[in-house]
This record gives sequence, structure tokens and C-alpha cells, in this order.
Amino acid sequence: MIFLPETRLMSYGLVVSTGAQAIVSRPRDEGSDQELALPPDLEWLEELSVEDGDGDRVVAGDDGQKRSYAETARMFKLRRNLDQLDSFHRQKEHDVLQTREELKVCRQNIHGLVEQRDALEKDVEQEKAADNSVAVFRLRTQHKRLCQKLQSEEELEGDIITELKHLELELNEVEVELGRFSSLRQEVQEDERGFQVLKAQKATTRLQQEGRVNQNLQLKMQHLRDKQAAMMKKEELEGQKKIEERGANRKIAAKYLKETIKRMHQQEAEKEEQNRQLLEKRIQAVTSLKSNIAATQESLRVQQSRAKANAQKKEQQQRQLRESLQGQGINGIKHIYQQKQLETVKRKQEKFEERQKSKKVAIVAKLLQEDQLVKSRKRHEAKPPKLSNTDKLQSLARAREHLLHYLDAGPPSAAEERATNLREFSGYSSSSSSSSDGEDPEETMHQEVDHQIPADSLAEPEFSGLWDDNYKKLLNEKTTLMQTEVKQEEPASAGGKLDVPAKKVQAKKLKHSPFISKPEVIIFKDFEVGKIYKKKIVLTNISYTTNQCKLLGVSTQLKDFISINFEPPGSLSAGMSCDTQAVFQPMINEDLEGDVQFASALGLFSVPVRCTIKKCELEVDSQLIDFGSHVVGQTVSRTITLTNKGALATLFSLDTSTCPSPESLHVQMPSQVSAHTCQETSSQNTTCGSQTSSELMGTGEIQPEQESQELPEASQHEKPVSEASAAGQEAIPQACVSTDAETKVDESPQGTGDINLGNIREGEIGPFESIKLEVVFTPTVPGEANLDFHIKFSNLSSKPIPIQVRGVGVSIPVWVVQPSIDLKICMFDRLYQDTVVVQSRASAALKVTFEVRPEMRKHMEILPKTGFIQAQSSFKAQLKFLPRRSLSKDAKTFFDSYTGVLEVPMTVQVSGQVQPVHFTVQACVTPSDLQFDRTEVDFGYCSIHTSAKSSVRLTNLSLLPQDFGFVGAPEFIEVQPNDGFGTLLPEETLEIDLIFSPNKAKVYNFQLNCKTEINRDFPLSCRAVGVRPPLELSHSLVQFGATALGDHSTAVLYLNHPHAKRNPSKPLVAPAGEDATAPEVPRLFSFSLPKDSHVGITPAAGRLLPGERCLVQVTFRPGLLEQEIKEEAERRLHRAKLLREKELELKRLAKQETKKEAPVEPSKGKKASVNPKTKMSEEPKQDSPTESPDPVDIQLEYSERYEEARACLLSSFTQRYSEFTVPCFISDGDPPEEDRQAPPTWSPFNTLYLKLQCPAVQPSLLVISNNGLNIIDFRQVVVGVEVIKRFTVQNISRESLDLSTLLLDIHGPFCLLNALRCIRPGEKHTLVLAFSPTLEKKFCETLEIRNHKMTLWVTLRGEGVVPVVTSSHPGGLLDFGYVFQKESTSQVLKLQNSSVVAVGFRVLLASLSSTRPRGGVDRVDVLLGNYTDPKLHPTVGDSSDSGSCSVSCAGTQNYSGLSVFSFVPGGGSIAPGESQDVTVTFQPDHPSVNYSDKLTIQLMNETEVCVVDLKGAASSHNMYLYGGDVLTVPIESLIPPLMTSPTQHAEAEVTEKPSIPVLVTLRASYSGGALTPAVRELQVGCIRSTPPSKKSAEFSWDTVASLQQQGFTVEPSKGTVEAGLKRTIRVTWSPQSGYKPYEVVQTCVPLTLKGDEKSVYKVTLMALVSNTAD
Repeated sequence: MIFLPETRLMSYGLVVSTGAQAIVSRPRDEGSDQELALPPDLEWLEELSVEDGDGDRVVAGDDGQKRSYAETARMFKLRRNLDQLDSFHRQKEHDVLQTREELKVCRQNIHGLVEQRDALEKDVEQEKAADNSVAVFRLRTQHKRLCQKLQSEEELEGDIITELKHLELELNEVEVELGRFSSLRQEVQEDERGFQVLKAQKATTRLQQEGRVNQNLQLKMQHLRDKQAAMMKKEELEGQKKIEERGANRKIAAKYLKETIKRMHQQEAEKEEQNRQLLEKRIQAVTSLKSNIAATQESLRVQQSRAKANAQKKEQQQRQLRESLQGQGINGIKHIYQQKQLETVKRKQEKFEERQKSKKVAIVAKLLQEDQLVKSRKRHEAKPPKLSNTDKLQSLARAREHLLHYLDAGPPSAAEERATNLREFSGYSSSSSSSSDGEDPEETMHQEVDHQIPADSLAEPEFSGLWDDNYKKLLNEKTTLMQTEVKQEEPASAGGKLDVPAKKVQAKKLKHSPFISKPEVIIFKDFEVGKIYKKKIVLTNISYTTNQCKLLGVSTQLKDFISINFEPPGSLSAGMSCDTQAVFQPMINEDLEGDVQFASALGLFSVPVRCTIKKCELEVDSQLIDFGSHVVGQTVSRTITLTNKGALATLFSLDTSTCPSPESLHVQMPSQVSAHTCQETSSQNTTCGSQTSSELMGTGEIQPEQESQELPEASQHEKPVSEASAAGQEAIPQACVSTDAETKVDESPQGTGDINLGNIREGEIGPFESIKLEVVFTPTVPGEANLDFHIKFSNLSSKPIPIQVRGVGVSIPVWVVQPSIDLKICMFDRLYQDTVVVQSRASAALKVTFEVRPEMRKHMEILPKTGFIQAQSSFKAQLKFLPRRSLSKDAKTFFDSYTGVLEVPMTVQVSGQVQPVHFTVQACVTPSDLQFDRTEVDFGYCSIHTSAKSSVRLTNLSLLPQDFGFVGAPEFIEVQPNDGFGTLLPEETLEIDLIFSPNKAKVYNFQLNCKTEINRDFPLSCRAVGVRPPLELSHSLVQFGATALGDHSTAVLYLNHPHAKRNPSKPLVAPAGEDATAPEVPRLFSFSLPKDSHVGITPAAGRLLPGERCLVQVTFRPGLLEQEIKEEAERRLHRAKLLREKELELKRLAKQETKKEAPVEPSKGKKASVNPKTKMSEEPKQDSPTESPDPVDIQLEYSERYEEARACLLSSFTQRYSEFTVPCFISDGDPPEEDRQAPPTWSPFNTLYLKLQCPAVQPSLLVISNNGLNIIDFRQVVVGVEVIKRFTVQNISRESLDLSTLLLDIHGPFCLLNALRCIRPGEKHTLVLAFSPTLEKKFCETLEIRNHKMTLWVTLRGEGVVPVVTSSHPGGLLDFGYVFQKESTSQVLKLQNSSVVAVGFRVLLASLSSTRPRGGVDRVDVLLGNYTDPKLHPTVGDSSDSGSCSVSCAGTQNYSGLSVFSFVPGGGSIAPGESQDVTVTFQPDHPSVNYSDKLTIQLMNETEVCVVDLKGAASSHNMYLYGGDVLTVPIESLIPPLMTSPTQHAEAEVTEKPSIPVLVTLRASYSGGALTPAVRELQVGCIRSTPPSKKSAEFSWDTVASLQQQGFTVEPSKGTVEAGLKRTIRVTWSPQSGYKPYEVVQTCVPLTLKGDEKSVYKVTLMALVSNTAD
């Protein structure tokens, strides 16, 4: 509840009444003549009146009187005061009601307390009567408490009654005031109603005006649409014309394109001819090169053998050195490695020294060259000749280029680039000057001067004359002269129509004007684009004679905007005047100046015209604010007034940041600058700056002794660059820098130190307005305070206004010398002290009292607490600080428990001084604790033969360094590093290794004690179990040598199962931890290898009997992890994708630049029309998105990208060191006999640990073929076939490598075909390997490629497969029978491949074989031996014809030289499971019965599939006889017979030729008393002709009856044979009675064949009996 004093109420009431009376007593007539100044809260009325216009300032009221602006303000002020009075009245009523309620509540409490008191008095009387003294005493205490409460409530009631009376009085006074203002309230209500009516009228008027404006706007838009439609039609017509022209140009271009294509074809033909000649020359060179290579091979072999011998000798020396070092106890490998490292360091040092020498020589040479240049410059310091006006810029550019050629200290490329830039600049200036012949010379000169600006930012020359200001002055003078000449020519040309002579006009022009104008200058101020302004001009003749006036026109720059309405007045006497009207219609928002030119009889005169746009004219009343001297703690404010005297509003902001230089402030920003211009300007500035800086750096490096002389030059070099950059930055349009400006304004500080700006820091200032800005000075520290800030404006033409603020703060008489006492870093529970010094400048002694905050009294104390400081002296007190652990709870407001920062404000009370002295005590409180990451260390089970290591992390929680040490450690524990002693930096964490080496098998429980320098102990509990495993390793640590990736290192150790020496009285099994020996039982062991360790152990598991020893081989094969390779592949893929995108972007930008820079020349129009076709064909290639590789391909183990990443990692691999601990688990024994398949039991304390140290280094050889794999798989190869593969390695080391290999199995299928050689760094070598299996099985060998650094193991694999190929023909004789001469017949042999590999085959003919004996030597066996044709002797029982020889040699051949038998195909390959048809064709060219040959189908391994004897016969007639014994030699001459004889031709006609003899021998067998008749068969056949004929052939025997008498039987004796068929004639002989043994029965029978010709065969039958079996 708030109680207002009476004085406050009365003062408020007086203020209200006085203000109201003042308003009422003011006469209303004065409001019409003079206006009142509005208060700040009613300034919006002024804006409202300004919007309404000058015509609306005075309006008519309801009573017919005029209402002024002041009366309206008075009405609103009265309404505000009445509303305030009403709200005050409501507040008072509320206070009165609330007080009455409180009084009511208080009286109810009093009534209740009185009732309780009466009740207690009755109880007291009753207890007294009962003589209960304890209850009486208690009730009296309650009665006393109630009386006190009742008294306080009664006092409260009196206070409330008094307050209620005061509030009622105030309420009555306010009601009286309300009654006094009742009439005034009615008057205000009437004025408000009139104001509302007036406001509604203005709104309707404004709506009508807006409607008219919208109507005019619609008319303008319609006009604009019509105009656009007309323009569209015009553009369509122009487009059609362009299309027609384009078609004609295309026809012409096509004509020239054809000619060009012809020319290109001719050139290509010439190039082909040249290439052919060049190829011939190369062939000759290759032949000569082969001869040279053959000559040098022998020398290379000698060199290689010598190199191998040297390498072997070197290896032997190294081996001897290593053995001698090992005998001395020195690590030979390490010693040799150190020697190699020292050699490499020496080599690098020598290279470095040589490089330094070369650099020194280069520096000295450059210094000498610069001295020569300086001398040459001094010789050429003569002044340059004067240049003509037209060649100034070109000569200047050439001079700059020549100067930069000598002054450039950078690389030659930079100098050439600058020279090219200067050439382009000179070319551009010359071209621009030549192309602007019709332009204004003044504009041309300005453009040329603008082109000089980039060159001004370059370094200044050593000799003057080129870049002096004289040239600029001369240039400015020339431009002014050209402007005056242009201005003189215009009126002269226009005034030629006057009758006055030119000489007189020029003579009188120089004195004074014959006419004066009123006004003297035509000014159109603050104009707006689109509006029309008119000015009246009065011209008065001030000459002493009658004169005439004629309008010549206006200036050229005003012709489009100003028109003069002038009617010639004729002759004007002296003192007479005429009127002229100037109409100005601006179209651009720019300042315009010019004049209106008139001509008179006495001469020319003009009236100046000035047109100015709306501008901002900003100023402040004072730019310096001096607050003077003020005591610290006092607040003083000052105001400055910002006034806008212009007609344009702008935004302002106060910026306290560093203001730009005055030169940059005066730069005018252009109104329209494109974004492209901004970018070019910034890039040019950046380029100039970088070039200048590079020049300076280069100069500093070359001439360090001249550094002091070059400093002023460097500053001069940097100055134009900074000016150019500043100008470039301010030349950027507002759209480019608006964001940066806003961020800078937001980030700038609001004030600095004790001087701050007021609440108004930014806003908008309207036209002709003023804004007051407040600056506040609150000194907090004695001394002078300064603040410089600027008032910046959004209008680009307004310059920032600098404001300077000054003030001085005066300190109090008593102060603390050190206002902030920093105790630095303090620890808990430790005492820290410091001295507080108080200084006095007073002239008398003063009493000082030190006050400590209550929260800090447990932790901080100042002694003495009170003292007297003498005049002009100091007083010292002792500050004691002892931080407790409860500091975070006691002083939460001063102590930050998270950071440990303590900041306590302290106070010194000074007698007689109002403001106390404050100082601060600061400290960073930190604990002194050391913390382990765990409270207990469990080493687990540890063998007595090994050591167990466990790491703990010790953290220093303090912000101070602490020394620590582990003291009293047992002998079986070791603390590292530094034996457990060291220093922990603030908040440092140190990893400490605890190495436990048990000496007995037992349970260990001990404690380690870590002690700090302040004698604090931090214990760490440890426990472990020492065990004795049943198995032992010969070595628990294996240190591999440096092994290259792809190579392997092997170490051998033993796993022993020793016999236990145990006491029979002790039990077999002891509990864990006791020093007992395990029972002698077989043990199972198993090594568990870590993942991705590249380590292999053989055997990994096994079983050992007591007393046995097992050899264990540990192999280290370093390699790359799959994850590393995949990550590298992904990185390469991403990098390639970014490069492709960048290339596409560069191509696109280059294409755009070529389009922009392509010159449009009419002479090249024909060629340009061809380009769109080529561009259309190229665009899809460039714009089509490139297909990015699929990331899934990276997952494939041996994909191309995978192997590229693997090769990249191998090339960049340096070294890698890894350690592994391999556990060896040992079982308690064999599985139980009941279940041998059950898993054995394993004890954790029986586990052995094998530590492996595996260093890996970069390989010296890298496989670059076969996708980087060192496995060559020949796969399945046919037995007997040789397959060759190549294997390429590269030397990626920095040394030359002598390659060597171990011999492969000499009886194996693998073979190395080429020799190894020494390869230098980066070179490659290809190994040629062959695989030729001899057996059907799988083969695998390892090829070791060795050098002095590593051994590359290459696995050779292959499988020999026996081919299974069958033929449809089993082999033997393949008879084609009889055919007509010069006709052919064919038969097909089908080959089936049943093997799992493809098999190659070839077909051979004996007649075509190059190894066939010449001259018929292969026919000897046929001529001399017994030859039996199975066709003629089909019976087995014929013992006389027992020869088994077949037709196995080539017989008669064609006369033409072509082979009689041919085949297709001659060879090929048969896929697995597929078949191949071989077609054999028989085509004779002359009659013969001796055609034969041998066909062999052979596989590639020279295995024969089948051998076929080919036989055929040819005849010139369709009938033939087949069978009988051979009577002639089966060899014919290739020369055709010259005459016909019976022996040479067996198929002649009967009438012309004799019969053909045929011999048939029959042999009957006699065995076992049984006689078997002899049987022979003859075949008669009819050849089918190519044109088939229906006529059949006939045969018949003559004198068959005589045959039967001798025992011969012929069946059939006669018959017919169809075309293409055969018929068999069976001849049987059985001896007749009276046959004598060994007697030969012989007879001759003719056989007649009738076909197309008749043939007679004389068949001689010879028969005998044989007793021998065939």
C-alpha cells in the first residue's frame, strides 16, 4: 500500500489548477495572430498540418469563427490535462476505499483479540481457583502477548484513521477541481466534435484527389501499352528481315564451307603421304637400332655380371661386419642402419651446401646486375623530349612500360604480365581516342584522364619528368581552353543572323550587358522530376540608346529541359522592359547549370540558369562539447542540435568507430555503378597491392643492407595503393556496401569509457527539421576522458560530421593506491597475505574503517579494522586470506565454483566523506588435489616369468604445478616414467605405467602412496595374483626387424612342457595363487591373434606331453588395411569429381568470355555463320553431366580404383610401428575320457603372453601389373601347352636395386624366361614367366624377388588339364568311293570337346607336310611288302592275304597341283562342352583309282585325336569294278599319258580298247580235317552324275558254266545297278574231287559292264588250298 503525503497532493493539485487557469485565461483572439510552441508530445500536429498544405492551416469552425493551429493544440492539451485529472480522481477514490477496507479488517482483529482476552481472564480466574500455578503462569503469558497484540492493533487503527482522513481530504480537493473545470470540459467536447467533422471533410477531399490521380495514371498506362504494341510490331518486322538475311548468309557460308572441306581433304592427303614417308624412315631407323642393340647386348651382359659380383661382394662384407659386431655384443642391424642414416644425412648436407652456394652466386649476380642497372639509369636521366598533344598518352604508356622493365624486381613472368597490361592500356586509350571523333572533346579528355588512375597506383619512378604534376596541369589547361572555344563557337554560330557587325559585338561584349534581368539568376530550387516549373523574367534595357532584344537559345545541356516563351518586343527605349517566361520540366534528378542567350544591337548577353535538386544540408550547433571538471561519480549531460536545412530527408547514425581519412571523406560516390564495375575496381586494387607488396618483399630479400634506405620508398609505394583502395571502396554503390555498413554500425561501441551517448543514436531527420542529441558524462576514474564520434548519413552526398567530447574527472581526497588487489592463484586451506595501502591528499587526519562482507568473514580479514590516516600521508593494513572448503557455499555471489575465480568488493569508510572508497580483492582459488582415474588397480593373473603392465592416469586438479613422487613402493612393482617422480603442470594428466613383476606364485594386495610437495598423500590400492603356468615360452618378447609391406619376417621360438619336480606328499592341484606345481598331464595350447595384426603363428594350437617341446614360428606380414584403402579411394574419387566440376566451370566461363569478347566485324560474317554449327555439336559434350564413378566399385577388392588407391598408399607410406600382445591359452588337461568331443577346461592363470614388436616400412618394389597383386594365376592350361604371362615391378625407393631370384623347380612347370637386372629409382622391370604343365594336377610355387632391402614373394599358380576331345570318326580308312573326274564329294568329321578348358587343334595332311620324304621314298614298303586291301579280302580265314598295312601314304595327286583332298577349317579352338565340324572334300581332276592321303587331327600339345586314311577313285564313265588283287604300282606320274595303252587305262571302250585284266586270288583253308571254301567279293557300282539321269547300268558274266566245272561259283551272274549304288558279286571256290594239294586252279572269265559306255574286264580267277592260318 502506497501513502502519498499531503504536500505532494497539494503540489500536484496546484500544478493542475495553475495549468488549467493559464489555459483558460488565455484569450482566444490571440490564437489567430500568433501560434503557440507545441510540447514534444504534440509535435505530430505540426506534421499533420504540413501534410494538409498551406491552404489548410486556417479552417472554419462550427461557430463561424476561424480555428487556428494554436487553438487545435490547446484543445488537445486541455483534453490531456482533463484525462490526467480524471485518472487522479479515480486513483484517490480507490485509495480511500482500500483504506476503509483495511480499517474494517483492523477493527475485526481488535474485536477478536478482545474476546480472546476476556476468555483468558476467565481461565486465569478458574485456574487460580484450582490453585494450578503452572497453568496460571502459562495463561498469564498468553494474556500478556494478547495485550501486546491488541495494543499494536489499536495503534494501527489510529494510523489508518488518520490516513483515511488525509485521503478523504485529498479526494474532496480533487472533486472541487473537477467542478471548477466542468464548463471547460463542455467546451473541449464541442471543439472535439468540430475537429472530427473537419477531419472527415479532409478525408473525403483526399479520396477525391487520389481518384483523379489514379484516373490519370490509368490513362498514362494505356498510352504506354499502345506505344509498346507499336514497338512490338516494329521489332517483328525487323526480326523477319534479320531471318531473311540470316538465310542468305547461310547459303553463302555453305558455299565457302564446301571449299574449305575440299581444301582440308587435300591437306589430309598430303599429311598421309608425309606420314608414309616418315614411317619408312622410322622402319629404317628401327632396323639400324636392332643391329645396335644386338651389338650392345654382350657389353650389357658383362656389366650385369660385374654388378652382380660387386653386389655379392658387398653383401659378403656386410655379412662379415654384422657377424663381427654380433660377436662383440653389438646389434649389427642397428649399427648398419645407423651408418646408412649417417651417409644419407651427409649426402643431404652436401646437397644443401651446394644449393646454398648456388643461391649465393645467384644473389651476387643479381646484385651486380642491379648495380649495372642503377648506373645505366643515372646515365639516362636526361629529361624526356616534349610530346605533342595527340601522342601524350601513348608516349606516357610506353615510358611506363620501359620504366617497369628496369624497376621490376620480381620474376620475369610478372614483368611480362605488367608490360602486357600497359600495352593493353595504351591500345585501349588509343582506340578510344580514335573512335570518339564525334564526341565532345571535353568528355574525351576526361575519359583519358580516368584511364590514368590505375597507373597512378604503381610505384614512382626514380627520375622525374614522366609523372609530374606539370603534365596534369597542362592537360587541365588544354581541357579548359577547349571548353571555352566550344562555348564561344555556339553563340557565334547562332548570332550570325544579326545585322550588327561582328567586330562591334565583340568590342562591346567585354564592357557590360545592355540588358539586365530580374531576377539576375533564374533559379529552380528543390525541383522534382516530372513536374513543370515556370519563372517570369523581366529584361530591362539599361543602355543609353534604343536597343533590340532577340532570343538565341539556351545552353546545350539545358535544351531538353528548359523552354523559353519569348515574344520579340521590337525596339526598346532606354529604361523600357519586356517579359519572358522560362518553363522548366526536369527529366533527370541532377543539378543543371547553363544560361539563356540573347542578342542585342550592342552585343550578346546571357541570363544564368541554375537548377538544383533536393539536397540535405546538415549542420550541428557545436562540434566540440567540453564538460569541464566533475567529481568522480557525478553525472552531467549536454545536448547538441542536428539541423537539416535542406529539402531532402535522410537517415543518420552515431558512429564511435575510427573515422576514415579526410581524403576519403571528400570522395563523391556515383549514383549508378553496376555490380560488374564494383568487382573490377576491387580486383584492380587488389592486384596493384599484391604487386607492390611482392616488389617490396623481393627488394628486401635481395638487398638487406639497404633496408633503411628503402623504407621511405616503401611508404611512397604503399600510399597510392591505399588511396586507390580507399577510393575504390567508396566508389562502390550503396547496393554493394549496405550490408557491411549496417553491420559496422551495429558492432560499433555505443560510447567509450566515462562518456556515453544518449538514447537517440540513429533515426531519420526530415527536411527543415532539428533533432537534439544527448551526450552523458559520468566520470568513474580520475583523469581526462575523450570521445570522438561521427554523425553519418545515408545520403551519399552528405559528409560525416565529426564531434569531439572532452571531460575531466576529479578524484576523491582518500583513495586506495591499488584499487584491485590480485592474490593470483591460491590453494584451499593455505594462508595468503597482502598489504592494503590507503593514500590521503586531505589537509587533516581522517578516520578510516575497513569493512569486509559478512559472507567472507570466515575466509578473509583486514587488520587493523579501524585506523587514522594523517594528512598528506598513507595508511597500511594487513589483508589475510585463508580460503576454506566452504567458500563456495558461504560466498556464492563472489565465488564462481566452476572457474574458481573469487572477486570480492571491499569498502573503506572515511569519516566526513559521503562516498566510500571501494577496492576489489581478486583471487583464483584452486584445490591441491591429485586424482587417479580409478581407485583400485587389478593386474589380474600374472605369470612369474612375465610382467603385467597397467596404466593409470594421474590428474592435477590444481591450477598450480605440483611435484609428486611414489614413495615406499614394493620391490615387485615398478612405477614409470622417471621412477614415479615428476611435476604435474596445471590441470595436466599424466599417464603412469605400473609394471608388476611377481617373484612368487601367490596373491598380492598392496598400496601405492603418491606424496606431493605440500605433504599430502594420495593412496592407490593394487591387487594381483602371481601364477606359475605349466608351459613355458623360450622368449616372451619378439622384436621383428623393419619389414617392408609385401615382405615378411619370421621368428622361431619354443614352447616347453617341462617335467615338474613335485613332492608326492603335496596335493596335485593347488588353489590359485599358491606356489605349487601343476600336475604332469598333457596340455592343450591355443594362440589367439588380434584382428588386423598381420601376424601369423604356426602352429596356432596343439597338444604337448610332459617333457615335450614344440617349435613355434611367428610370421609378420605387414600390409595395408582394407579400411585405409577404401578411404583413400573415396578421397581420390572426391578429388577427381571436384577437378571435373572445376574444369567444367572453367570451360563454361571461358565460353562466356569468348562470347562477350567476340568482335563483330562485317568482313568476318561469312566465317562467323559457320561457328554456330560447331558450337551446337560441342555444347552437348560440355554441358552433359559427367558420369561420376559408382562408389560401390570401391568396395570391390580388386577393382581398378581400389588398386590405384592401394598403389598411392604404398608410394606415400613412410613407416608404422605396432605392438601386439598375443595370449596363449593353456588347458588344465585333456578332455574327459567319457566324452572326447567335450571342450577342455581352461584356467585364466595358466595363460602365457607373447609380446610382438612389429615395425613396417615402405617397400622398395611395387607391383604395378596384375592389379597390384603378387599372385600370378595361370588358371587351367592344357597339358603340353605353354602359357606366358608378364609381371612388372617398379623401384619406388631412392636407391638402385639389384634384383635376384631363387631358382624355381627345374623339373616343375614354371620357368622365368628373362634375366633380372639393376633398376634405378623410378624404373620398371618386367618379368616373363611361362607355365607348361606335364601332368594333370594343380601346381603352386613361390618366386622370391630379392634385393638388399626386401624380398618380394610372388605366388605362381596353375593347373594342368588333360584335354578330352573325341572324333565322330574312330580313325582308319575313310573311302570316298568313285566320283566323276572334276567333280567333288564331301564328308564331315565332328570333334567334341569334353574337357573343362578350351582346346586348340589343327588338321594336317600327309601330302602337305613339309617333313614328308621326297621322291616316293615313303612308298617303298608298299612296293616291296605285302599289301592287302580289306575291301578285296573281307574274309578272315584267308591266310594267304594276312597283311595288316593300310593306306598310310599320299597317293596320286591332281595334275593341276592342287590337293585332291581339302579340309575346312584348318585349325581353331573348341570351347568347353562345344563341338566343331571338319569338312573333308575329295575333288580329283583326272581318272585314277590310286587317290589316297593321310589326315591327322592334332591338338596343340601334339596329341593326335584321330588319324584317317583318305582314299578315293575317279572315273570318266559311270560304271566301275572295284576289288581284286593289285596288279600295278599305286604310284602314278603327275604327267598325263601321251597315248592310250591297255595297262594305263582300265576303262576304255570295248570296241576300241582291249579288256581290262583283273586278278582274283582265292585261298581255301584246311585245318582239323575240315575244308573251308574260299570266298571273295567284287563290287560293281554306278556313279551318280551331277545332272541326274534315270538310266541304270548293267553287268553280266560270260561262260559261267565253265567256271562251275572248276569249282567256281559267281552270284549273281548278271544284273542292273542304279545310279549312285553298288552291287556285290560273290565269288566262291571249293576244290573239286581229284584236286591235288598245292595245285593252283586258274581260269579267265570276261565281265561286261554297260553304262554310258561299254567296258569289258578280263577276270582271272586263281585258287589254291592253304594249311597255314592267317
